[in-house]
Amino acid sequence: MAGPELTIDDLKRILREAAGESEGIDLDGDILDQTFEDLGYDSLALLETGSRIEREHGIELEDTSITVVETPRALLAVVNEQLAAEQAA
Repeated sequence: MAGPELTIDDLKRILREAAGESEGIDLDGDILDQTFEDLGYDSLALLETGSRIEREHGIELEDTSITVVETPRALLAVVNEQLAAEQAA
């Protein structure tokens, strides 16, 4: 299992592994508040990203919580809230 919190660097790695990186998009820049659509990721890419996060961190995420988030910052908040709840349990 990975660390207790999903970081932006973890998310960038998982996005690249799950769906690659769109041409002309620099994930190494400040992407926290860019929409996934602007970054070239669709709902299928986000579902695959969510599956990888679940496997790495041993948590279960609602598909709807993954597909409704619009930015990496929002996804990190959802995932880290779930990780904190799992640790508290």
